Amino acid sequence: MSKITPEIVAEHGLSKEEYQLVLQIMGREPNITELGIFSVMWSEHCSYKSSKKWLKTLPTEAPWVICGPGENAGIIDIGDGDAAIFKMESHNHPSYIEPYQGAATGVGGIMRDVFTMGARPIANLNALRFGRPEHPKTRHLVHGVVEGIGGYGNCMGVPTVGGECEFNKSYDGNILVNAMTVGLAKANNIFYCAAAGIGNPVVYVGSKTGRDGIHGATMASTEFTEDSEEKRPTVQVGDPFTEKLLLEACLELMQTDAIVAIQDMGAAGLTSSSFEMASSGGVGIDMNLDNVPQREQNMTAYEMMLSESQERMLMVLKPGKEDMARAIFEKWELDFAVIGTLTEPDADGNGHMVLYHKGEKVADLPINPLAHASPEYDRPWVPTPKRETLSPESVAAPTSIMGALKTMCGGANGSSRRWIWEQYDHMVMGDTVQRPGGDAAVVRVHGTQKALAMTSDVTPRYVFADPVMGGRQAVAETWRNLTATGARPLAITDNMNFGNPQRPEIMGQFVGAVEGIADACRALDYPVVSGNVSLYNETNGTGILPTPTIGGVGLIDDVSKTVGIGFGGVGQAIIIIGETHGHLGQSQYLMEIIGRDGLAMEDGAPPPVDLALERKNGDFVRGEIISGTISACHDVSDGGILVALAEMAMTANIGAKIEDVSGQLPLHAWGFGEDQARYIITTSNPEDVLERAEKSGVWATLVGTTGSGELTIGDEHSISVAELKNAHESWMPDFMSHPEAH
Repeated sequence: MSKITPEIVAEHGLSKEEYQLVLQIMGREPNITELGIFSVMWSEHCSYKSSKKWLKTLPTEAPWVICGPGENAGIIDIGDGDAAIFKMESHNHPSYIEPYQGAATGVGGIMRDVFTMGARPIANLNALRFGRPEHPKTRHLVHGVVEGIGGYGNCMGVPTVGGECEFNKSYDGNILVNAMTVGLAKANNIFYCAAAGIGNPVVYVGSKTGRDGIHGATMASTEFTEDSEEKRPTVQVGDPFTEKLLLEACLELMQTDAIVAIQDMGAAGLTSSSFEMASSGGVGIDMNLDNVPQREQNMTAYEMMLSESQERMLMVLKPGKEDMARAIFEKWELDFAVIGTLTEPDADGNGHMVLYHKGEKVADLPINPLAHASPEYDRPWVPTPKRETLSPESVAAPTSIMGALKTMCGGANGSSRRWIWEQYDHMVMGDTVQRPGGDAAVVRVHGTQKALAMTSDVTPRYVFADPVMGGRQAVAETWRNLTATGARPLAITDNMNFGNPQRPEIMGQFVGAVEGIADACRALDYPVVSGNVSLYNETNGTGILPTPTIGGVGLIDDVSKTVGIGFGGVGQAIIIIGETHGHLGQSQYLMEIIGRDGLAMEDGAPPPVDLALERKNGDFVRGEIISGTISACHDVSDGGILVALAEMAMTANIGAKIEDVSGQLPLHAWGFGEDQARYIITTSNPEDVLERAEKSGVWATLVGTTGSGELTIGDEHSISVAELKNAHESWMPDFMSHPEAH
């Protein structure tokens, strides 16, 4: 056996102190296979060693939460014996190195997390962040990622219904690909990962194991350097057709009583799946690696345990059920192999993972000490310096209000994402009620009047300027997006994308964002049920903007009551819910029109988030939607009132005459300010709505009427909806038609 040198330990991403802990747990020097297993299990990606101290502070419980964080995905009760199962996960580093396969396998992995638990996936979303449009790699990355997401989701027959896409120079060398899947299951037929039953068979199903993806989890736990292009071998290769077969075979077996426990093989492959199952169940596993289906010759134990080949699952079956299960998987043309058995814990209560290969014992690891002793760091952190609030008057007015609006609606970050979502089959399965492009997607619960609303959101520049307020805003924004469809927001999943946690200012961003997320989840009764942390999103020491993406899911009891963002006809009254103070700090206007990047202290604080006000205004709006008095609703976010009005007008191809009600505020501050807790609604009964708003203590202002082909403010400012729409729809196709994209 080759000697484990300090260089080999460092190559495996373990610190000297961590290796000393390995020696202590083992009572001897590990062999290379055992070291590899410690390496992936204790990687940031698998162990959450820098983040778990803070993640424990998030609220995770509510009467409707069936299962919170800790399993493959979160589960909420949506009534009538139905459950929604969902999670978001990152595939950032692989997607930068190999955009098509990185994004495709990210989508495949998150779908497996959901159907592992017994759910049929009904919708995918994705939150994408790319570098500057002018960066030489951006077009190529957008093309590959979008094609990868579409290719995998479309082949699986699962609609991709929503998400977001942003361009910012902080992602030049480290893009973000966050994929979310929502599935449906019966609440009384949910599957978990805890192994049980000494002597029960451990079964491998799905694709064969190859050498792709070895050290993927370790690679995802380091920052990029100049040689990151050489890491292509650590990016897995996906096969959506095999995954479709795996989905159907698993769901078929789940209709029987054969499965004791099930876990997908995601990051760290066979290692993480087997250790998680055994640790959760307090048992050991004897595993014979000779039985692992392999697609390459002469694979070592190290390679098999660390491979991240896709489309694979591990199960514990009831004894005697093997032949029935094998028949199902072979019918679906998938590999099926009994590779191990569950064993008794030792006298100290520790289960052992004992691996055999070619007739020899090649590893013997105590499971709980390895899983439970994974390091937990309380890394040093410093709070982000507080910024002053910019006064509306201190931000220059544009030469033309409508010219500024056109620029914002037709720029890299304000333009239509139709070019992206038209490459996804967003209508497959026939239950998509609201297509991409609105506040939230709405997907019917098949065969019922119920629907799920789903969305993802975060404003990274807010989080950078004030992590606590930015974290609150990301949660509140998804809550508003769901509310604007008429849904009752139920729970979130999060994807915490940050730079290097060993830098105190980055760790401070993480700590602040978690605090803000927790504040908002508590105030809005909107718990965290699943999530993912992606750290070390840096290139050569430069971190991304802190990006805690929030995925929200809500319930609509009667899908006929939902509304969209398009103006609800001609001659409707337009009402703004919520007060406008003209907050321009960190605004899209400041970035796109004034040309700031939000990084300097003088770019100001993000808008404050009053969570009690969010709840009051949102509950009022939802009540009006459900009672049928509102014909359209859109929350006010990036770009303020004018951008929201433009989006409503462009969606419906109907203009509007807006009164100049800016009062003491400069018109550009009233129009482009990003104050929170606001919605724009249309109604044919404005007097009744305004009266109920007043009784509820909700600020509501009648600002105009829908109609004509122009969007007009006061007597001086006007632009045709067609001109706006042309600018809005053309940026992305024009950008992606360049030869560099392919």
